[in-house]
Amino acid sequence: MIAFTGGIIDRADARRNDKAWLEEQRHSRDLRVLALADLKPLLANGGLSWLAPEDIPEDAWATRLAVLLGLIGGAPRFALDLSGLSLPAGRGDYVDLRAAAGLLPPDELALAGLARSLVDWHARHRFCAACGGPTALRRGGAHRQCITEACAAEHFPRVDPVAIMLATRGEHCLMGRQTRFPPGMFSALAGFIEAGESIEEAVRREIMEEAGVAVGAVRYIASQPWPFPSSLMIGCLAEALSKELIPDSDELEELRWFSRDEVRQALCGQAKDFFVPPPIAIAHHLLKAWIAGG
Repeated sequence: MIAFTGGIIDRADARRNDKAWLEEQRHSRDLRVLALADLKPLLANGGLSWLAPEDIPEDAWATRLAVLLGLIGGAPRFALDLSGLSLPAGRGDYVDLRAAAGLLPPDELALAGLARSLVDWHARHRFCAACGGPTALRRGGAHRQCITEACAAEHFPRVDPVAIMLATRGEHCLMGRQTRFPPGMFSALAGFIEAGESIEEAVRREIMEEAGVAVGAVRYIASQPWPFPSSLMIGCLAEALSKELIPDSDELEELRWFSRDEVRQALCGQAKDFFVPPPIAIAHHLLKAWIAGG
């Protein structure tokens, strides 16, 4: 399963306009809260550490950002930013979400990704993009609204679409590396989808811009929510029409064609001079799809 997918939460969209219902959820005996500090979720014993109402500092609900994630088995689940506050002893540790990906089961990782994205978005959108006035949380955190009466603009959590693509030609695929990558790591090419573009057009443009390679057929493989902070990675395989490369040195430090055998070895951690992203990244799954004959 691709990381950050497989969430089982009921987002309770139909109930969120009911302020009385939202207040009931906040005071439910079955309430459980996922605490975050500096966007790191609280973990204990290899899983998310859900806090009970009595674990929450007394004034946190009034002074800290609290977002309703939804319901699990009818019981409310909130995310609460507790950065800088102490918790009862033994409740766990805050863990960077990338590191947590190797510890959490898929459904909990999806929830942690959702919580991180929402808390981060709300923290960044305290003021209205239309008039500059302050905004307030609405519908349990499903969106924000400008509180300036003359404006009242609504703002919804955004998702930034990113095309990530593995260009292939015959028995070879194209990967590159950026200077920020760990030494020796190569990955699929990627870029944000721009205004007025289809997914296929973005794939063709990005490969031409970064590698100078024209592309024919483009085929969607899978997608991945990527909560750093709020991208949707749209994974594709793309049929390259040539193997001649004109690398964009501003974007890429190195660009290479790799054979199927080299990629097979890399997926097993046995390649000699390079490695590929781990299973948390959709690039890993694009490589597996290609190897499997996708």
